[in-house]
Amino acid sequence: MSNFQLALVITFGVILALYVGFNTWSARRNEPKKPKPEEVGGALPVGEDDARFEPGFDGKVGGATGDPVLDAQLGGQGPRLGGNLGGNASADAFPAGAVARSGNPGTYLGDRQQILDALTDAIAPIHTDGIVSGNAAIAAMPSSFRAGNKAFNIEGMNQATQTWELPKAGERYTGFQAGIQLANRHGPMNEIEFSEFVGKVQQFADTIGASPDLPDMLQEVARARELDAFASEHDAQLAFMLRAKRASWSPGYVAQVAAKHGFVPAGPGRMVMPSSIAQMPSILALTYDAQAALADDPEQSALRDVLLSLDVPHVSRSEAPFDKMRAAAEALCAEMDGVICDQNGTPLPVMVVDPIAQDLENLYDQLEERELAAGSLAARRLFS
Repeated sequence: MSNFQLALVITFGVILALYVGFNTWSARRNEPKKPKPEEVGGALPVGEDDARFEPGFDGKVGGATGDPVLDAQLGGQGPRLGGNLGGNASADAFPAGAVARSGNPGTYLGDRQQILDALTDAIAPIHTDGIVSGNAAIAAMPSSFRAGNKAFNIEGMNQATQTWELPKAGERYTGFQAGIQLANRHGPMNEIEFSEFVGKVQQFADTIGASPDLPDMLQEVARARELDAFASEHDAQLAFMLRAKRASWSPGYVAQVAAKHGFVPAGPGRMVMPSSIAQMPSILALTYDAQAALADDPEQSALRDVLLSLDVPHVSRSEAPFDKMRAAAEALCAEMDGVICDQNGTPLPVMVVDPIAQDLENLYDQLEERELAAGSLAARRLFS
């Protein structure tokens, strides 16, 4: 073999080695980032038994709110994401164990508190001739605590505690009141829903031998429309898209990094930042493709973006939720090599993000003036 032929062979071998090496490097560079084995621990949120799902931008409900009270009311359905929305999510029976409208909206007041509120409900007093047992009241309850898509509840005045509560077995009640929610994210209560409410109240009253004092339908429907108009103008749901700059992320990598910054698993493709106040909804939600999280080999799934969202009326002002949202977005992007974008994937400069904080302060003021402080039970029910 001549020197020329030997040089060609060597040159070809070097080129081939460089080609293979480049392809190997490129494949490793572009494969999804994976969690570090020593840190996997409890960071991965996947599990096929988890029922929650993340919300989307198409107006379809698809995830838990993170609020233990509203999750029970909505049957696991969560809010939609976007800007100021007038649409609404379904509502069912609103169980006890929530926050009263008066006082600090971030204080948990136990499971015996009044749910119905004259501000957000059409209320019908139900007068009894004597004492009614909790067992009798429970037996007389309607099969569904919903009129149309509005929450419907019946409360009793506990003879011993002199407080309104959902009827309980073994207790005794001197009177009752029924109420239907005037508005939610589905819109205002209409005449058909009010008529269904009246039918349920009358049936309950007849069963326990009582007489209801029903409100005027036209007046309550007008109140519902006015409340819905206010809610539509003051409903804010914020979302940042965190997009990978270069290498994509695996679901486990996202979960591991998010766990470092205070997020906990809440179902396939969903993590939340819990509230510091007991029994209050989560502050933020971090969501991504649930199908990727449930894949046979999730670490081979590639995520190019995740969604960080805040349902403003559901989180108390005292939690400084937007500050936490912004801090979390910046920290996650810094560690995962991502960039903060709007819902369309357009990077957001600081000059665009800064004014949002002042807009939210104005919104909080307007909600409080209407006695619908963010994070209060009344606000969470109205904006559900």
